[in-house]
Amino acid sequence: MRLEFLENGPIRVEGKRFVVRVGEKEEALERPRVFLCRCGGSQNKPFCDGTHKRIGFQAPGGVLEVESD
Repeated sequence: MRLEFLENGPIRVEGKRFVVRVGEKEEALERPRVFLCRCGGSQNKPFCDGTHKRIGFQAPGGVLEVESD
């Protein structure tokens, strides 16, 4: 799994299928990527809604790779 922290933006996660659990709600998403909020301002958490641009969020980019055995 690879998570890319976009400079001044969200976290991009690549995949095929994602299962999101928030509280009692669970949702399966069939898509090639999701963007997760990193600024804390999204009205659609855990997903990014572009608020980072409006509030001037700044943070360096980077990559986190998780290797499975």
